[in-house]
Amino acid sequence: MENNDGLDLEYILQSCGVGTTADEEVLIDNLINLSDNYTDEELVKIYNYLMGKVYNPKVLMQLIRLSDKYRDPSSLDVLCNLLLKRINLDNTPYDFDDLTNVRVMCAKAIGNIKDTSVVGSLLYCLNNKDENYKVRLACADALGKIGDKYAAAPLIDLVKDEDEKSVYLKESAVSALGILGDERAVDPLVSILEAKQGFLDKFSFLKERIIEALGKLNTNNGKVIKAFKNSLLDLSPMVRINAIEAIMNSGEEDAAETIRPCLHDDDDEVKKNALVALYNLEGRAILDEVLAVPSYPECLKQEAQHLIDEYENEEHEDNENND
Repeated sequence: MENNDGLDLEYILQSCGVGTTADEEVLIDNLINLSDNYTDEELVKIYNYLMGKVYNPKVLMQLIRLSDKYRDPSSLDVLCNLLLKRINLDNTPYDFDDLTNVRVMCAKAIGNIKDTSVVGSLLYCLNNKDENYKVRLACADALGKIGDKYAAAPLIDLVKDEDEKSVYLKESAVSALGILGDERAVDPLVSILEAKQGFLDKFSFLKERIIEALGKLNTNNGKVIKAFKNSLLDLSPMVRINAIEAIMNSGEEDAAETIRPCLHDDDDEVKKNALVALYNLEGRAILDEVLAVPSYPECLKQEAQHLIDEYENEEHEDNENND
C-alpha cells in the first residue's frame, strides 16, 4: 500500500515485524529506528498508519510517544479512534489495565496537540460515568490543556454533580477550569468550597484545587476573597496554606493584615508559610520583628533567620557579579 508520497506503509509495517511473532522489545526498537530513514513529515504519516494496525499495548504506547513528539493535527483521527475504542482493542488478548493505559496516553497526546475540534470526543468520555476513571481524569486534563471555553459548562456540571463518586475526577475538572479561565466557574466553585468547610478527609485535596483554580479565575471578586479568608480557618493545614498563598497573590490592600494571625496557627508549616507570605508582602521588617519578639515560636525564628541568610547570600552574589 503506497500513499501519495510514495511511502509503502504496508511494507514498513511488515519490516518492523508488526503482526509477526517478533518480541515486543524488538518491535519497539524497530519503531524507534525508523527515524534514521525517514523525514519528520514521513514519520508522522507512518506513525498514524501503524497506530491503527498495532494491538500490543506496550508497542502501541511507544508509537503514541513517538507521535507525541510531533504533536501533528493529522494524528488526531487515529488517537480519537483509539480513545473512543473505534479501533476495537477489546477483542485482543491483552490485559485490561494495559489497554486502559493506552487510552489514557491517547487523551494526553490529544491534549498536547491543543486542537479544539476534539473537545466533543473528550467530553464524551468525561461525561460517561461507566467509563474508566483513569480515562475520564486524562480527558479532564486534556480539556484544560486545549483551553476551549465550550468545555467549561460540562466541567462545572461535573464538579457540581452530587452523584459523581470520584473526588479525584472532580479535582481534575477543577484544575482544568482554572486553566480555562472561564469566570462562569467562580460562583459554583465558591459554593462548593463553602459547602465543604469543616470536612477534613478526602475533600481536603478538592478544596486545595478549588482555591488554586479560584486564584487563577478572579481574585477581584468579593466572594472569592471571602472564601479565601474563610479557608484560613479550615481544618486542613494544607487548605490553610493554599489560602495564605491565594490571599498573598490577590492584590488585596489588607492581605498582610489578613495573613498575620496565621503566624499563631496551631500548625508549624502554616506558621512558616504565613511568614514567607508576609515577607513577600512587607519585606525584611517582619523577619526582624519575629527575631526580636520573644513570644514568637522557635520554628518561626529559624525560618526568619533562614530567609535573611538566603537574602544576604543572594545580595552578596549580585555584588560579586557587578564587580
